[in-house]
Amino acid sequence: MIADYIVRLGSYFTTSIERLGEIGLFFYRSVFASVTRPFNFKLVLEQIDEIGFKSIPIVIASAMAIGMVMVVQLAWGFAWFGAKGVVGPVVSLSFVRELGPVVTSLLVGGRVGSGITAEIGSMKVTEQIDAISTLGADPIKKLVAPRLIAAVIAFPFLAIIADFAGIFGAMVMSNIDLDVKPALFISTILEWVTISDFVSGISKTFFFGIIVAITGCYIGMRAEGGTQGVGRATTSTVVVALLLIIIGDFLLTKLFLLL
Repeated sequence: MIADYIVRLGSYFTTSIERLGEIGLFFYRSVFASVTRPFNFKLVLEQIDEIGFKSIPIVIASAMAIGMVMVVQLAWGFAWFGAKGVVGPVVSLSFVRELGPVVTSLLVGGRVGSGITAEIGSMKVTEQIDAISTLGADPIKKLVAPRLIAAVIAFPFLAIIADFAGIFGAMVMSNIDLDVKPALFISTILEWVTISDFVSGISKTFFFGIIVAITGCYIGMRAEGGTQGVGRATTSTVVVALLLIIIGDFLLTKLFLLL
């Protein structure tokens, strides 16, 4: 019994190490394909439209709602200390450093990651990827590189939109609930929020975009078992990508604080 347990444990670690090696090699090939000629700008623009522009409505709606809710909740709590006046700046600082980039990456990551896996997974199980290889083309260059480039471009763009939408929602609610005029709200933000706060938050989204694109493409290319296998792969992508974003946010925050 103990021997079987040790064998299974060893097999699990061996498989995990092999999988990490495969992911590392896949990431290297994806980055190399993204920075070498020829560049297919049409495919990149199509993916920017799919990942970026089609995600704008949900990003704006979610960020504004979160900003308004935070003002309401913090105003109730800060009232105990007579500090309602700092609610707006606190919400704004929270958005540019954490909420904007992370919430955007989680929302868009779930939407985009599942779509990438479903699309590439369907091509995998129907042997379209094998057909691309047979024709002499590189599937990573054709399928992965455009999505990786588009994600790295689109995620920071969406995070900036989320920052402004969330701060706007906080400003509207501060005016309604706290009677803080927009001019005063903006002036206090300019005093509290610095460029370094803004840059530290946006910088994280480059890594989050890489996480979502690589995870979606890698799991999609490993999909097998027909339509059920594609469904399982899609679910795995959402879970893994969101978990990695949360873990990555913690590690990047600690790193930026040290720097």
